[in-house]
Amino acid sequence: MERDKSKSSHFSDYLKPSQIILNLEAKDKKEALEELLELLKKQNLIKNKKPILTRIIDRERLESTGIGHQIALPHARFNTGMKDIAVVVGRLKKGVEFDAIDKKKVKLIILIVWNPTIPGLFNHLFAGLAKFLSNDKFRKRLFTADTSEDLYEILSEVELHLPPMEDRIIHRGRLLWKLQEIELKKKKAKKQEVKELQKQADLIRAELDKALLDRFDKLMERYGFAVAEVKDGTCMGCYINIATGMSSAIEGSNDIYVCENCGKFLVSADREEE
Repeated sequence: MERDKSKSSHFSDYLKPSQIILNLEAKDKKEALEELLELLKKQNLIKNKKPILTRIIDRERLESTGIGHQIALPHARFNTGMKDIAVVVGRLKKGVEFDAIDKKKVKLIILIVWNPTIPGLFNHLFAGLAKFLSNDKFRKRLFTADTSEDLYEILSEVELHLPPMEDRIIHRGRLLWKLQEIELKKKKAKKQEVKELQKQADLIRAELDKALLDRFDKLMERYGFAVAEVKDGTCMGCYINIATGMSSAIEGSNDIYVCENCGKFLVSADREEE
C-alpha cells in the first residue's frame, strides 16, 4: 500500500481554548465581530481591530459569510503584524442576523484573519471546515459543548489535507471556468443547442463536489458570472490586486482559490487548453 503523501494538519494548529468565547453577548453582527476581534487583540494576535473590522464588514456587504446551519465564517486578508493567521471562535445562545444563505440566525462564528503573503491558506481552511460543518452530528456537538475546552476538542478533529503537486490531476478551477462558459452559451443558444450544452455541463458537474457547485450557482445567479481570470496579479472580477504569489500558485494547481474581495473563483489568464 502506498504511503499517503498529502500534508496533514488540524484546525487546532491555529486555535487555542483561550481563543474561544462560549457565550457571546452581542446583539447584532457588528457587535459580535467587535467582541471576537477584541479577544484577538487581548491575545496579542492582532494589533489594531478597527481596520480589520472595516475590512470584514466590507467583505460581508459583498456577500454574507453565513454559510447556513446557523454558522458563519467571516474573514479578512490583513497583515496583522503579529501572526500569519489568527482564529477566534464565538458561540451565541439566541443568535444574530447574518444574512445567511438559509436566512437563519447565526449561533456559531469562526473568524479568520490571515497574512496576505500566504496564498491559498484560507481556501484550505475553508475547505477543511466546510467538510466537517456539513455533518449534522458534528454541528450538534459544536452547539452543545459545555465548555470552551470541549468546543476546542471538537474543532481539533477538523483535519486539513494539502495534496502534493504530483497528485493534483483534475484542475477544478479550469472545470469551473469551462462550466461558466457553457452556462453563458446556454443563455444565447437555440433550443436544439441547449440540450447538447446541458449534456456537457452535466459531465463537468459530475466531477465537482456539491459545495463548489452550490457556490458557483449562487454567484452565477447573483452576478452573471462566478469565475474570474487573474491578470498581472489582479482579479478581473473586481479589479483588485490579489495576494502576492497567489497568481503563480493558481497555475497548475488543483486548489480552489477565491478572491477575498469579490468572492469569485479565480483562474489564471494563461490557462492551458484541457
